[in-house]
Amino acid sequence: MKFHDKANSWKMFNRIAKTYDRVNRILSFGNDVRWRKLLVRMSPVKAGDVYLDLGTGTGDVLLEMVNTHRNLGKAIGIDPADKMIEIGRAKVTVDHVPVDLIVGDAKALPLESQSVDLISMAFAIRNVDDPVKAFHEMLRVLKPGGTAQILEFSLPSNRLIRWVYLIYFRYILPAIGGALSGDRDAYRYLNATVELFPYGDAFTRLLTDAGFKSVSAVPFTFGIATLYRAVK
Repeated sequence: MKFHDKANSWKMFNRIAKTYDRVNRILSFGNDVRWRKLLVRMSPVKAGDVYLDLGTGTGDVLLEMVNTHRNLGKAIGIDPADKMIEIGRAKVTVDHVPVDLIVGDAKALPLESQSVDLISMAFAIRNVDDPVKAFHEMLRVLKPGGTAQILEFSLPSNRLIRWVYLIYFRYILPAIGGALSGDRDAYRYLNATVELFPYGDAFTRLLTDAGFKSVSAVPFTFGIATLYRAVK
């Protein structure tokens, strides 16, 4: 797979599905769990809300959301990688909220217009080959006043921290990730997509230009990750 062949990135995620959760915890030193918890804690949830998690992978964010906000009306997870969805379905043990995990594309959501109150997307938008089209789909399915929260990697503004981070990301992470997963190319892809993807003001402009309002950005852990919030 070419490192920037995002249209087929789901095939790569299928290859690493079995080791995905464990390797993420190791490579991020557990920060991926903390960042997802922050996203969930900062989510504007109302009783009975229909919640959609895009790029749901194995369902970590979705499950954190339904276990934290137990008054949700329904939770839907969508991801193009069927092997990831299979693992996610096996992890679903909740019965207080209806949960549906679906194989699907963020650019063509199998949902009715204005049917969703809240959308989350964690570390997945950079894998979409046309993110603006995905934004338009989010706007289509969101109800008026609904919120989209997108968590994605970014680059620290502090020069020293950025230098250390890039050394780790470019050389150490692919080696460890490749050794643990047996797929070094997958973790070289991670590095390449993060460094080339817009973040900060550039990303908030994309959301605003797509039609979202009240767009904001909150950096996590020196700016290694950023949570973007946008309202329809």
